[in-house]
Amino acid sequence: MRGPQEPHPADANNVSHGFVREPWVAITKFDVPGAGTGAVQPGGDVVGGYADANGVSHGFLRDTHGRFTDFDVPGAGTGSGQGTYVNSVADNGAISGNYFDGNGVSHGFARSPNGRITTFDAPGAGTGAGQGTAVLSSNISSGAVAGSYIDGNNVQHGFLWIP
Repeated sequence: MRGPQEPHPADANNVSHGFVREPWVAITKFDVPGAGTGAVQPGGDVVGGYADANGVSHGFLRDTHGRFTDFDVPGAGTGSGQGTYVNSVADNGAISGNYFDGNGVSHGFARSPNGRITTFDAPGAGTGAGQGTAVLSSNISSGAVAGSYIDGNNVQHGFLWIP
């Protein structure tokens, strides 16, 4: 339950907005072109995702100066419900998440601070629609990525990926 001073996650039209709050500083709201919310890196960068008018998800990075960098993982699908989903940002600025390809299969990715994207699948991850690798978080200090995957028999497992 939110307290009286906490921002509401959506406005009166049920549209979500991003925000940055530093200790003892007012809250700064922002909108990615096309909307979105995200996680905040300790340095002040914000990452997240937004869906475009066709329902395709895209990742974004908003730096401490308010500049946006949109990105899509190569191989991400371009249909509704597909695309790039950002889940975590590490202290070093590395971004991780997953993407859904054109067949509805989920894959993991890590985006380095310089923008290089590495994709991966957990060993044993299924290759059918609704299966694959889902990244849940990044280890702040080591860059390791943790998540789960659904195998070809639709059984869920955990994994730890160390790049």
